[in-house]
Amino acid sequence: MTLHSLPMFMRLHGKPVILVGDGHMADAKRRLIERAGATVVAEDDAQARFAFVVGDEAAAIRLRARGVLVNATDRPDLCDFTMPAIVERGDVIVAVSTGGASAGLAAQLRQRIETWLPAGLGALAAGLKAARARIHARWPDFDDRRRAIGAALAQDGPLDSFAAPDVERWLASGIDAPAPQMVTATLTSPDPDDLTLRTARWLSLADRVYHGATVPAAILDRARGDAERIAAPPPATPLPGLSVVLDFAG
Repeated sequence: MTLHSLPMFMRLHGKPVILVGDGHMADAKRRLIERAGATVVAEDDAQARFAFVVGDEAAAIRLRARGVLVNATDRPDLCDFTMPAIVERGDVIVAVSTGGASAGLAAQLRQRIETWLPAGLGALAAGLKAARARIHARWPDFDDRRRAIGAALAQDGPLDSFAAPDVERWLASGIDAPAPQMVTATLTSPDPDDLTLRTARWLSLADRVYHGATVPAAILDRARGDAERIAAPPPATPLPGLSVVLDFAG
């Protein structure tokens, strides 16, 4: 499955960002730019690499010709990037995008996520950030560290964000990274929407996925982005982390 856009978060603090247009929609863009710590500048600023354009198609075309990345309000055909609906919990930012297909749909999804995410999520992120050096010292190997943090943040884990996570208590507990684990998921359909919740969760946590030749890419795309995809039978002894074996029944 091809992504319509590559999601990324840009650090714009102290950088110039062009804003063209006026009215309440331009005012909203100005507030967004300033919240990101950027400086609003005019179209002729030669240092700016990003621009928001409201109601001026010609300006959008000129800026794109200069190599400036443009967001043109209500003109997805002139957009190099689109703005998602945003949910904030301190340092945690969740962005929802439809690639310009429907801002209303993105806003509706944002509202639902707002009610779902716990209020203490920002505090948990701040605690993990403050403990970063100690976490690295405890698990110097990147993969061991990722697995340990993943297990702690999982449902019912010591840092489950929907419970009462305590980073200090977790670090003091002496818990090691999870032991190697291999699980097998039998698929009933090539449609990723037919995945069971358990299989979907396994894929989201997998370090590697072993799969048969008939398993479609749409299902493999549900695995963690940096998980290995291995079109071969699994080894007799599991490798470190979580290995998921996928194939169809029969």
